[in-house]
Parts: sequence; C-alpha cells; structure tokens
Amino acid sequence: MGVTAAAVFDQATAATPAGPGRYEVLPDPRFAAPAPPGGAAPAVNGGVLLAGMLRAVLAESPHPHPVATSAHFLRVPRIAPALVEFAWLRQGRTAAVARAVLTQDDVPLIDATVTTGSVGGPPPAAGPVKTDNSERTPATPSPNSSHRPAGAQTPAPAPAAQRARTAADPAALCWTAEPPRFPPAAECVELTPGAGISGQVEFRLDPATAGWLRGQPSGIPEMRGYFRMRDDREPDAYLLAFAVDSLPPVVFGLGAISWAPTVELTWYMRAVPAPGPLRVAARCRHVSAGWFDEEAEVWDAAGRLVAQSRQLARVGRPPAAGPAQPFSAAR
Repeated sequence: MGVTAAAVFDQATAATPAGPGRYEVLPDPRFAAPAPPGGAAPAVNGGVLLAGMLRAVLAESPHPHPVATSAHFLRVPRIAPALVEFAWLRQGRTAAVARAVLTQDDVPLIDATVTTGSVGGPPPAAGPVKTDNSERTPATPSPNSSHRPAGAQTPAPAPAAQRARTAADPAALCWTAEPPRFPPAAECVELTPGAGISGQVEFRLDPATAGWLRGQPSGIPEMRGYFRMRDDREPDAYLLAFAVDSLPPVVFGLGAISWAPTVELTWYMRAVPAPGPLRVAARCRHVSAGWFDEEAEVWDAAGRLVAQSRQLARVGRPPAAGPAQPFSAAR
C-alpha cells in the first residue's frame, strides 16, 4: 500500500512533542494573509496558529474536542520555529481547562485558554438538504427566528415526553436556530488562487458581500462564503479553528480593504462536522475608533451549526504604496 502525503493543513499545524506540556510548531507561510503594509513579513492566519496549539493541548487532553478557546494575539509570529507550552488548570469528567502560550525566543505571541470536552454528534435536522448547501428545511422553526414566514405560528411547547427525556438527561436537549441563507455555490464569486491562504482554500463568496472586489463595497460589514480545502481535506476540529477566522475581514464591506489584525478571538466547537464544504457567515455589530467586532457561524454540509466565534480586531491602514486590493475574483 502506498503512503499518502499529509494534507497541507496538517503539515502546517503539526505539533512535535518536546517534553511534557511542550510542543514545537512552525508557522507556515502557505497560510499567511496578504502581507501587511510597510513591507512587513507575512502574517500566518490566527486560526491556523490556534489549530497548531490545539493539536498540542489535545494530544494530552482527557477529552477529544476543543469546545471553547479564547486567545489573545500579542505579537505576529515570525516564519520560524515556535514553542507551545501549556499547563492544566483543571481536569474534570466532562471538561478540562488548560492555559497554552505560543512563544518564540521566550517571547509570548499568543496566550490562550482551551476548554476540552466532548461535543458528540447531534442528528441533522429533518427535511431536505440541497447538495449545494444553499438552504435546508429545519425540523421546527425557531420561536424567535426572523426567518419565519409572515403569519407563521409560534411552535407549541415541547411535548411532555421530550421534557421528561431532558429532565433525565440534559444532554438530550437539542435546538438550533435557522442557518443564514446562501445562494448556490455555482452563483458565488470565487477568489483567485494566489500565494498564502487563497492558494490553499477555495473561497466562494456570496455576491451580496463581494462588491468590494469590484471597488463597490456594499456598505454593510458582513461576509458569507463557502469554504473548502483545495486538496479536499475534510473538516474536523482543527479545520474549524481555521474556518471561523478564514473569510476576508467584514470591514471590507465598508471599503476598509487592508490587513486587519485580530486582537482577541473566542470560538466554540458545537458539533463534529460532516464531510463536505463548510458555509461561513460573519457580521459586525459596531465599528469605531479603529476597532471592530466580528462574529461568525460555521455550518457543515449536513446543515448543522458546527462552530461559532467572536473576535475584536483593528481596522487596517491601507498601504502607502502598492496595490490596495489583496484579493481578486476568479470569474
């Protein structure tokens, strides 16, 4: 049997043991964002850096999944060997908490708290799921959903049998809001493959959020798109850490098209993703004084919410010289 080479993402996030609670990693320029202004070195995507840190933590965790990760990005790592060091703050039957720090030359670059646990695999919602992931039919409309058709009735309270099951096993409780609407992938705008992230990931953006590619930003800070690795690597916990931070910054929709460094990011893994492309929807609630927030949802090919995130970032400054447009459309 032949040997299959590791996927590019797995190479880029590999963590090599260097002692108890110590792992060596190497930031990979193949997952760098477009270079920041001023001729600075490439900045590897924060989600990819977190994925390497999570590999280290999960290698010694009593639980299989990174259910919650909160990270402060203190400095931009160089494209050079780095060290992940972590210590357990608590280990319990359902959750364990570790503090992990990414360093180079003893200088902290990312300081993270990771909670591990088990998210299980909740069943997909009933009803048809289109293969292009443009929409799904939920089993029960959300009582507070803004997507309910006009005149739709609020669903009846949960039946007694369901309440009894929930009382006996709280983990049996399951409810999900409706996913955002996406056009079919074939109608979306594909980003041109290039150096860095776009060379590794196929992004297909909702045309409603891609006007900035034509110099016509929508005026709304939001971004939606399909996410798929170009080598067809299937999604898992580590790829979700990347996906929540993968789309172009939402402030591109306001015309602020430049590198936008993340200051703090928190993300949650909600379910083990099904094979197939992911759908990522991100939006902003407030931009001022050079700061903006970005909250994202990731839905899998089975129509399940598999990850959520919120981050605080800085609005980037356009470069003094050179092209201001870091991306282009493939068609």
